[in-house]
Amino acid sequence: METPVRIAVADFTLDGRLALPAGATAGAVICHPHPQYGGSMENDLVVTLTQALGAAGLATLRFDFRGVGASGGRYDDGRGEVADVHAASELLRERLAVPRVTLVGYSFGSMMALRAGTGDADHTTAIVAIAPPVRMIALDFVAGSRVPIAFVTGDRDQFCPLATLESVRERFAPASTLALVPGADHFFGSQLAALATRVVELVDQTASSSDP
Repeated sequence: METPVRIAVADFTLDGRLALPAGATAGAVICHPHPQYGGSMENDLVVTLTQALGAAGLATLRFDFRGVGASGGRYDDGRGEVADVHAASELLRERLAVPRVTLVGYSFGSMMALRAGTGDADHTTAIVAIAPPVRMIALDFVAGSRVPIAFVTGDRDQFCPLATLESVRERFAPASTLALVPGADHFFGSQLAALATRVVELVDQTASSSDP
């Protein structure tokens, strides 16, 4: 069962939905796709992942980035949005009483999760980056990250071509893992269930292998 929460960041708050299953000891913040292209925490992929992670016994927090829905502030071209992820992570960690949580992001949200998580190893268990738009945005900033990174993409993704992602991994994140969803493009469509299953596996693996 999700409950509405307000997440304090800067001089405003973000709108979020928090779920804390009984006995949960690990959790994930879920970051939605691009705000200027209709992205929000109500995105079908975000909702599907939230439900799947919750069914697996993980706490979840999905939220609207600044300027989206009932969240305060305005779109900040991917700068202030990193602070939004940090604020969401802090709230989930406080509610769970744990030192670290996993960051899961889709498309634009994956870039925000990567930027926030790679710079905050003390509070980030792992990062699951779904369909990062590597055709348009560089990932050189992940080089040297101490946080485990898992990439998930479809083999028909028009914004995250497999060859480009493989090149990025080789150059900047050789220790990262890659999971493919066969037949899926950037929006996953009928492959949402397969995607959710893979993401739950990845989050479970990182949660169980993390230090206490």
